[in-house]
Amino acid sequence: MTDYQRIVVVSTHASAADVGRVRKALGSSAVVLTAPTGEAKRVVQGLGREAAPEVVLAPVRFPDTDRGHRLDEVVRRHAVADRYRDVVVVADPATITLLLRVLAPDQLPAAGSVTEVGLPRAPRPVPLGPAAAGGVGLAVLAGVLAALVPVWVLPALTAVAGRVLLVVPGRRHVGLALLVAVGVAVPAGLLLVAGSNRFPGSW
Repeated sequence: MTDYQRIVVVSTHASAADVGRVRKALGSSAVVLTAPTGEAKRVVQGLGREAAPEVVLAPVRFPDTDRGHRLDEVVRRHAVADRYRDVVVVADPATITLLLRVLAPDQLPAAGSVTEVGLPRAPRPVPLGPAAAGGVGLAVLAGVLAALVPVWVLPALTAVAGRVLLVVPGRRHVGLALLVAVGVAVPAGLLLVAGSNRFPGSW
């Protein structure tokens, strides 16, 4: 299943409302790249994030033929540093046009001052170790609470939560981890029940 890293390109002509919408949609680990200009600083302040100035994003009157590729390189360098965070680029409209032509030539740019494109990436890996440990903990908790609720309730609720998260963008790995935990919890719970029946009073 192909996943995408979100690249949000914001024009220095963006309105305060546009900048506000971008700010609300950003993940907590997002990185902001900005042209070292006063117009870009206004947008960055509206985003409420620390920004990394990149000289290559500054506007130029006569761009070199390889300018688009240099813009693409600097954005991809920051994106590859952490494939599971958003990358925001703040620059003037002409620079953005060149960037998008190289960065995402197969994706249609938005008509407004904010454009979102995606860079293909592998899905976030499932933390199998913690998921398995969580499954054992889930089995123990279900056994402890068996006097209050049926032993199958907690695993069933966890499975439902996992199935829901499978279709939530950016949370599929959490859903898979929950399903792995349930897969471990069921046999672990059966072993605990079998052990308690063999040694009454040990549960």
